[in-house]
Amino acid sequence: MIDINNGIIKTVRTLASKKHRDAEGLFVAEGTKCVRDTWHAFNCRWLIATRSWYEQMGTAEHYDKVVITPKREMARMSQFDNPSDVIAVYEIPQRSFTDADVRAGLNIVLDNVQDPGNLGTIMRLADWYGIHNIFASRTTVDVYNHKVVQATMGAIARVMVHYVDLEDLLDDYSDLPAYGTFLDGENIYRANLEPRGFVIFGNEGQGITAQVAEKATHRLLIPAAPHKGRTSESLNVGVAAAITLSELLRESLK
Repeated sequence: MIDINNGIIKTVRTLASKKHRDAEGLFVAEGTKCVRDTWHAFNCRWLIATRSWYEQMGTAEHYDKVVITPKREMARMSQFDNPSDVIAVYEIPQRSFTDADVRAGLNIVLDNVQDPGNLGTIMRLADWYGIHNIFASRTTVDVYNHKVVQATMGAIARVMVHYVDLEDLLDDYSDLPAYGTFLDGENIYRANLEPRGFVIFGNEGQGITAQVAEKATHRLLIPAAPHKGRTSESLNVGVAAAITLSELLRESLK
């Protein structure tokens, strides 16, 4: 157990930036639930906590990592408007996948998804449905962004996000189905679907890029209800992901 110092405070504050997260190889998880859900999944550099939090919540396995911190210093380090009483600073793990992993089932592909909440939601969906690998374009929001970490509700401990060239990935696995949702696609409720390969979700405003869309082997449409009148222009990507994954996995979940 150690006391807080200016070096730790400065380092933690810089982790709000992806540039510094990459340079330090560290990211943060804030709040009791978030820390509890992620504690056993990552190597912890520091567990920064108020004394009252540690006295109520701390365990023997925390002792060597804990940094006791006054509440006012927690506010300086927190990346949220309402600072919590605990911040875990974790080492960013080296993520990898095998050919067997990819071929074992369904994989999610994210093409320039920008909103941290959407990435967090899709990771929760992946976790719910037992999908372990998400392949993201290098322009997709960073999985270690603090808002993403919070939005995953612990799924970040079990779902891996790999930042890759999506066109190369889909070319390497061109023998597997690659599903994408499009306005001119086949009705998803009538399509013949397999729970393997890739399912692609695009940017919140622009959808799937033309280059990645060319790699889709199955173009799917989530139809609006068949009534007359106007409907919403599109679905939120997290909502579209929930519907699409549910349909793709329907038979395997019976």
